[in-house]
Amino acid sequence: MLVAGKAAVARRVLAEDLALLAELDRQIGAVNQRLAALLPATPFAVLGSVPGWATLRVAAYAAAVGDRARWPSARQLYRAAGLTPTLDESAGRRRDGQISREGSVTLRRALLGLGIGLWHCDPAARAYAQQLRARGKPGGVIATALANRANRIASAMVRDQAVYDPTRWR
Repeated sequence: MLVAGKAAVARRVLAEDLALLAELDRQIGAVNQRLAALLPATPFAVLGSVPGWATLRVAAYAAAVGDRARWPSARQLYRAAGLTPTLDESAGRRRDGQISREGSVTLRRALLGLGIGLWHCDPAARAYAQQLRARGKPGGVIATALANRANRIASAMVRDQAVYDPTRWR
């Protein structure tokens, strides 16, 4: 009898959790619809033509970048994300090849998201990632390299207002 009571409580808790998840899914869908309606009015709309870059990834990148005119090149944008290797020679220490982790967390996450989107959906990016893996690079290094690639692609597309051309980015 005690087991039956626990099972009933467990079923009720599970049903409440499922209802909460359904409500969360509904809210996420509503936000995605609003973002999809807003993106065409921005210079970042062309990024939706890249495989693996859906509305949420493009919107995260657009929000993190803000006014594109304040970034003279993709290099400054990438540096602002804090993904560039750090070099510290003070006090006799030198750390080459380490990521500084200074910079905009929002921009870093957006670039990593774009890089992962490329990794999963773009054949050229997938081949690049496989080359890096074959050379023994760990997953974090591969993700960072793909974030750099995604940053260059996104920056050029927004600058030129050109849709994605996979032959250009082999």
